[in-house]
Amino acid sequence: MKYDLHIHTHFSRCSAIKPDELLRIAKERGLDGIAVTDHNTIEGGLNVSKLNHDPNFKVIVGAEIKTEYGEILGLFLNEEIMSREFFEVIDEIHKQGGIAIAAHPTALFRRNLKHPCIELEGRIDGIEGFNSRALPYENYKAQKTALKFGFGMTGGSDAHFNYEIGRGYTIFKGDLRHALKTGDTQLDGSILYAPVGGLLSFFKKRIWL
Repeated sequence: MKYDLHIHTHFSRCSAIKPDELLRIAKERGLDGIAVTDHNTIEGGLNVSKLNHDPNFKVIVGAEIKTEYGEILGLFLNEEIMSREFFEVIDEIHKQGGIAIAAHPTALFRRNLKHPCIELEGRIDGIEGFNSRALPYENYKAQKTALKFGFGMTGGSDAHFNYEIGRGYTIFKGDLRHALKTGDTQLDGSILYAPVGGLLSFFKKRIWL
C-alpha cells in the first residue's frame, strides 16, 4: 500500500486543494489511499470521503491539531477534536479509535514537538518521519528520534496545493495500524520545491480569499 498521510484541502485557510481534485490527482499519481488532515477540523476529510466511491482507494478522515507542544495528526476520526491541550488531544483521538502522530516534529520554522519524547512512549502512535515540505535535516532528525525511542513512522506530503499531492508517502503491507506498531513502514518522496509550498501557503492564508 502507498498512502500519503498528510494532506490539506481548502477547509484549511492556507490550502487551495478542492476535494474532487484531490481524489482525482491522488489516484493519477498512483496512491492507494490518503489521509485528509485539515487544520483543527475533520470537515475536509468527511467531504473527500463522501466523494470517494472507489472500493480500491482508501480515504482516512483526519485532522492536524495545534497544541502547546506541537501539532498532532489524528487519523481515523469520526468526530471533531475539541481540546487543544497536547495530552487531551491524544486522549480524544484514542477514544475515537484513532491514531495519534507527531507531525513534522523537528521542524525549524513551523510548530514542532516541544515535549520530551521519553514521556511520550505509550502515548503517541508514531512520528512523521518524512514530510515533503521539510528540509533534509528536519526529516533526518525526525527519523533518528523515532528510531531512538521506538516509534513507528509515517510519511506525507503536507500538501496544500495540487502539485504537492503524493510528494511524500508511506509504504506498508496489510493494516496501517499494525505496520506502525511493528515499525514496518517505509517512507519516501521528494522535498524539491519544499520552500515554495510554504511561501504559497503563507500568502494564501494572509492575502488571497
